[in-house]
Amino acid sequence: MRSNRIRGFLPILLLVCMAAGPTSAPTTRPAPLNDKFLRYVPDDHGGATLQASVVTYRNAAGQRVDLVAAVHVADGAFYKSLNESFKSYDSLLYELIKPKDMDISELHDPDRPTGWITMLQQFLKNTLKLQFQLEAINYDAPNFVHADLDAETFFQMENQRGESITGLMFKSMLQAMMDPANDDPTGGMGPLLLALSNPDKARGLKMMLGEQFGRMDDMLAGMEGPDGSVLLTERNKACMKVLRERLAKGDRKIGIFFGAGHLRGMEQIMTSQMGFKQVGEPKWRIAWDMTGPPATMPTTQP
Repeated sequence: MRSNRIRGFLPILLLVCMAAGPTSAPTTRPAPLNDKFLRYVPDDHGGATLQASVVTYRNAAGQRVDLVAAVHVADGAFYKSLNESFKSYDSLLYELIKPKDMDISELHDPDRPTGWITMLQQFLKNTLKLQFQLEAINYDAPNFVHADLDAETFFQMENQRGESITGLMFKSMLQAMMDPANDDPTGGMGPLLLALSNPDKARGLKMMLGEQFGRMDDMLAGMEGPDGSVLLTERNKACMKVLRERLAKGDRKIGIFFGAGHLRGMEQIMTSQMGFKQVGEPKWRIAWDMTGPPATMPTTQP
């Protein structure tokens, strides 16, 4: 059985990539691990793709809202396609916890201080041979609208609730470690060691992470309490407030570009409180392409 323990560490990566792989090429094609907003799709040759969706909703007035799943480190082609599609929206609501007085143009200032999450995103970008969202998306576009908590409010709310990002991650980690199905004799390191022993380390690591991202709902549930969290629930509320403002201004086509882990909660608010209904099926883009010639992977004893 694959380790569940390593999942305890994946909330960290879910935070930075939005947030264990096969040990050998499968002989039959496994079923995709499906979520409405992010899914992992294996192929017949030991490869896979991680795919992010666009899901469309309409209200009785005919106004359209697209929930556009973000993956914070991804292939360049993924961001190029998004940049083109974003031009069609009256307003594109985006996530970014930034100081109140920070202009979006400062994102590209090389002297701008960076936090540990941004540093980890940069590390993953280089390790996984991907691009970083903040460098690839055109946040200066005139239709982009900030729809997230500012940094001051975010940290104030966390302090009031006694929360921290680190605390939420450890909560999820402990849940995974206490899972009775957790019987991996390697202590959870087996999938990681296998990925690192892949001749193409970037591909091996993406395979390991991508499969778990297809189970994002279960992992994020471990980070949320009965009243939600500032990291997810309160930021979703902030975005929905901006959405209501843009709808009131008469915008007819609105995009919401947030990490895939946020979108289930936003969908629930839109459909239960705002009169929106889903239209059609999700449309998918490839965020991580891990297809290609089968790699020779080492095997381990169960």
